[in-house]
Amino acid sequence: MNQAARIPAVELSSRQLKANAHEALNDAQLRTNMRTAMDSLIAKRLAVMPEAEREPLRELGNHVRARALSKLPELLERLEARLTANGVQVHWAETVEEANAVVLDIARRRRARAVIKGKSMVSEEMEMNEALEAEGIESLESDMGEYIIQLDHEKPTHIIMPAIHKNARQVAKLFEQHLGEPYTEDVDELIQTGRRVLRKKFLDADIGVSGVNFAIAETGTLLLVENEGNGRMSTTVPPVHIAVTGIEKVVENLRDVVPLLSLLTRSALGQPITTYVNMISGPRKIDERDGPEEVHLVLLDNGRSQAFMDAELRQTLNCIRCGACMNHCPVYTRIGGRAYGTVYPGPIGAIISPHLIGLENAPDHPSASSLCGACGEVCPVKIPIPDILRRLREENVKPPDAASAHPLRGQGSKHSPRERRLWRMWVRLYTSPRLYRAFSFAFTRLRRLTPARLGPWTLNHAPPRPASRSLHELARKHLDRDRLGANR
Repeated sequence: MNQAARIPAVELSSRQLKANAHEALNDAQLRTNMRTAMDSLIAKRLAVMPEAEREPLRELGNHVRARALSKLPELLERLEARLTANGVQVHWAETVEEANAVVLDIARRRRARAVIKGKSMVSEEMEMNEALEAEGIESLESDMGEYIIQLDHEKPTHIIMPAIHKNARQVAKLFEQHLGEPYTEDVDELIQTGRRVLRKKFLDADIGVSGVNFAIAETGTLLLVENEGNGRMSTTVPPVHIAVTGIEKVVENLRDVVPLLSLLTRSALGQPITTYVNMISGPRKIDERDGPEEVHLVLLDNGRSQAFMDAELRQTLNCIRCGACMNHCPVYTRIGGRAYGTVYPGPIGAIISPHLIGLENAPDHPSASSLCGACGEVCPVKIPIPDILRRLREENVKPPDAASAHPLRGQGSKHSPRERRLWRMWVRLYTSPRLYRAFSFAFTRLRRLTPARLGPWTLNHAPPRPASRSLHELARKHLDRDRLGANR
C-alpha cells in the first residue's frame, strides 16, 4: 500500500468525551448492538465461572500480578537475559515514537514492503499501522475484528472484540462494498470470506507483528492466546516476527501463567480456554522446518513507569486485558468505545489512559463513571477501579504540585481557582452555625428566585425548589408546640 492509498485513522478527540457520548447516545443501532453483545458476554462469563471457584481464583490472580509488579525491574532484566540467550533481540522504548522507530528500522533493514499483524492493543497504542504506511509499507490486520474496522477506517472499540459495535448486516455491507463479495449475513460465510482474503497475505508478508499476553521471565517465553489462528500464522510464516508489549506484562514463571490464563479466557469470552495458546521462545533453529528467522521484542513504557511509582496507581498495571470491566460497565455499554477517543476505552481506559496520554488529554475520563462498582467486582485480578477513579478525580482538580517527587502528568488539568474559592466558601458556611442559619433563612425566603435551569442537572430533572422553611425551623416550631401543649 503506497502512501497515497494510506487508510485514514478515524479519531474522536479524547478531550471531547461528553460531546462524543451525546452523539453515541443518539445512535439507536449502536446502543442495540452494544446491549446485545454485552448481555451475551455477561451470561457466558457467569456460566463458566461459578462463584465458589471465582473468588479464590481472583484472589490468586491478584497475588500473582502484585508479586510480579513488586519485582518488575528485576523480572524485566531476567526476561531480557533469557530472551537474548534464546536468540530473541530485545528493544526498549520509553515512548511510542521510539517503539515505532525500532519497528521501522527493522523493516528498512529487511527491505520490507508488507507487514501482517495479529491482534495487539500495544500496536494500536503506537499507531503502528499509520507509522508503517507513512513509509510506504503495507500493514494489514489479520484478526477478523481488526480487519473489519480497518476496512471501515475505524479504530477498535473493545480491547478483545474490536468490531463489537457492528452487527452482521453492517459487516456484510462492508465486505460487499470493499471486497466485492456477494451480500450475505451468514456469520460463518463472512468469516470464511475474510480468511480467504487474508490467507495469501500471510505468505506474502515480510514481517509478522503480534502482541504478548504474558512474558515469562524464568524461561524467556512470549505467550500469546487467540482463537482464529492468525496469531500463529503471523508469528511463524513471515521470516521476521516482531512482538510488541508493555513492560507490565512480565510474570515470574510458567506456574504463574496457569491461573492468569484461566481468568483471562473465561472473563473475556466465557471460554474455558482459547483455541490457540502460542509459546514463543526464539527464532527458528537450524534443524527446524518452520518459524521466523528473526524474533524481536519491543518493550514499551509509554507512561507505565509513572503508574508504577505510585503504590495505589500501580494496581492499574495488574490488568490482563480481558475486557470484563467494559462488558459490565453501564456507561461503556451505552456509548460504546469510540466515544472515549482513546485506545483503551471503558473503565480500564479511564484509569490507564491518563498515564499513556496525560490527564490533560483525558480530562473527563475519570468522571465517566457512576462509581457503581461493577468493574471492580468483576475484575479477575481485583483491580480496585472505583478507588483509582476517585484518586484520578482528585488529581484532576488539585493544583499542580511541582514539588512532588512523582507528579502525575497533567495533574490539575481541571483545576479551577474559582471553583476552589466556592468550595472554601461552602466549608466556611457549613462550619459556622451563625452563617448557616442566616443562609438557610435567606434561601428559604427567596426560594422563588431559584433559576429554572441549573446546568446539566435540569436537562433530565426538575429544578430543585427550596422548602418554605428549613428543617431546623420546622423542628423548633414542633418543639415549641409540644412545650405549649405541656404547659397547658
